[in-house]
Amino acid sequence: MAVAGEITAPTREMVRLPGGVFRMGCDHFYPEERPERRIRLSAFQIDRYPVTNRDFACFVESTGYRTVAEIPPDPADYPGLHPDMVGAGSLVFERAPGPVPLDNPARWWSFSPGADWRHPTGAASAIDDLMDHPVVHIAHADAQAYARWAGKSLPTEAEWEYAARGGMEGADYAWGEELNPRGAIMANYWRGTFPYSNLRDDGGYRTTPVAAFPANGYGLHDMIGNVWEWTDDWWSEAVHPASPCCVAEDPRGGSLAASLDPEMPNIAIGRKVIKGGSHLCAPNYCQRYRPAARAPQMIDSTTSHIGFRCVLRSKHDG
Repeated sequence: MAVAGEITAPTREMVRLPGGVFRMGCDHFYPEERPERRIRLSAFQIDRYPVTNRDFACFVESTGYRTVAEIPPDPADYPGLHPDMVGAGSLVFERAPGPVPLDNPARWWSFSPGADWRHPTGAASAIDDLMDHPVVHIAHADAQAYARWAGKSLPTEAEWEYAARGGMEGADYAWGEELNPRGAIMANYWRGTFPYSNLRDDGGYRTTPVAAFPANGYGLHDMIGNVWEWTDDWWSEAVHPASPCCVAEDPRGGSLAASLDPEMPNIAIGRKVIKGGSHLCAPNYCQRYRPAARAPQMIDSTTSHIGFRCVLRSKHDG
């Protein structure tokens, strides 16, 4: 396993994918991944690694950008906002002391004043030893701002999934049909019983350096696990329907209006698709360490397990 400081290739290095037809989605895990369908994509380039703290620091130094987590929210935008969440900060995962029911994420998530990309576990934390870890506490607007600065874009859901599959047609995982082939650990996901017992060799339970696990078939690291990654598609429960005769061309997601959370009618904040799972996905909870897995995330959300990577579509790549 690599450690911070051992990455020799620039983390902004990109891999060119030629495009083509692939099978997107999955019919035998979560309902929102259905149906499996054929998609055709134009060629594009994608970052070999998630954007790291080192990368993001260069962006901030160049532009003076302040992330969403660093700016106190306007209470008018959040009816019923708890007074403890009025200041700047973000959601941080904390391991539970023992077994807890899994129906309430508030048992392991809490708002931490002062938490942001520079302070990933709270105001007193720092990233001095985490420069080659994925940047976290990134809202969708933050990821877009970085992408514009870098002359790139955020991937569509289809582009992201095509890249994550690494050329393995229809496989459940990015490396094949088994989560742990011959006992190998292929990504940073929760090893043990979530949210209290993690059996990782180093004793940790948060992010790892972006080159710590094997690349997929396209030479891409951390497409699965470590951090969830933003895409640029609005969330939709209904995905593009399967068709025996037609192949969807460079599909996009739903609409802003359709992405709103029906369980939160007083908060009209759109949700984008995030992909790949994170270090918090476990066999007993959130088995989304797979290319087909998807989840909705409000665009203003910042947490200790969401990051991103970018794509480049040029005249020669699409």
